[in-house]
Amino acid sequence: MDILITGAKGQLGKSFRKNAPSYPEHTFTYTDFEELDIADFEKVKGYLSVNKFDVLINCAAYTAVDKAEEEIEKAELLNVTATRDLARLTKMLGIFLIHISTDFIFDGGKKHAYTEEDQPNPLSVYGRTKADGENMLVENAGNAAIIRTSWLYSEYGDNFMKTIIRLANERDTLNIVDDQTGTPTYATDLAKFILDVMPKMAHTKGVETYHYSNEGETSWYGFAKAITEIKGIPCAINPIPTSEYPLPATRPAYSVMSKEKIKSEFGVTIPTWENSLRECIAGL
Repeated sequence: MDILITGAKGQLGKSFRKNAPSYPEHTFTYTDFEELDIADFEKVKGYLSVNKFDVLINCAAYTAVDKAEEEIEKAELLNVTATRDLARLTKMLGIFLIHISTDFIFDGGKKHAYTEEDQPNPLSVYGRTKADGENMLVENAGNAAIIRTSWLYSEYGDNFMKTIIRLANERDTLNIVDDQTGTPTYATDLAKFILDVMPKMAHTKGVETYHYSNEGETSWYGFAKAITEIKGIPCAINPIPTSEYPLPATRPAYSVMSKEKIKSEFGVTIPTWENSLRECIAGL
């Protein structure tokens, strides 16, 4: 298959590049804003018309969760309008579209794992624009898959894991929120999952939604404590409530997602978040 990966300079895009040599049967093309601005409809139309692709994996998005509360138009342009345009263009050209979404589309009111059938009710501009982008894709795409993930981290770019390592090396104590529960996801695992199931997934008719995160659940406090313990950094991690660390964007209190659908459809085995965190830190 000929595969185009947009947003290739982000941590998921770089994780695809890292894993690509293990999939020599596919040809990969990587673009980011400089090569292909997904918000430029005519440029994307021309690029996709000239270069023939079987699959487009859209990793491009506006992901600055707190900044989105002020930069609403930017978030809507990338997460809603550009997603709609990619859906229309891939349908027109017969390209299978894989679009990455987020657990932040949920309000966190549940006490057990969210399924693909649960209704989104986002609490933030970021979550709303990602949910609206999903709706645009459902309404405009031909054959496509939406893959929701959560708490993504990797060796690349800025993420929670790397921030905790940096801060823990600078300070004696850190106060971390302990009343938000979710699942950290290693971007390498997500990229491998997509590349493993893509040949089968690409035969999907219509639009299907899937959840992928690592197995298990924890809080940001639990995640931070595991990071410092694995790294052997002698920094005290203290649990605090969200009310003591207010941020512009409201996060869901609980956003664990069920992976039963992908397990039954694709027969995948998913690593635990703890094992994947050890693997990522070992590779830093």
